[in-house]
Amino acid sequence: MTINITHRGIELTPAITAYIEEKMTLLARYEERLEHLDVEVGMTSNHHQKGDIFFCKVVAAVQGDVLRLEKEEEDLYKAIDKVKDHLRLELAERKDRIRERSQGKGVQEE
Repeated sequence: MTINITHRGIELTPAITAYIEEKMTLLARYEERLEHLDVEVGMTSNHHQKGDIFFCKVVAAVQGDVLRLEKEEEDLYKAIDKVKDHLRLELAERKDRIRERSQGKGVQEE
């Protein structure tokens, strides 16, 4: 699995890069056919009344399908965690649907 990381409005430190790679690599446990991840992290703008708002966007290529997710949080690491958790759920649901379809092909109702 390849992971491309881009950033917008923030400095991409080695700590952030390592954190993203660590969290996104865990997703391979849930879907072995996960081929590629494009991860973009950054700050939405500097004009929020509540302070800085960070985002994490992921585009995942899974055996011909494309999954897109985006989360925003006041903390960049929380945004990364939320995207990872949501993507994990999406991959698990996708895997279950594929499993159900493959099991249903051999069974015919009378």
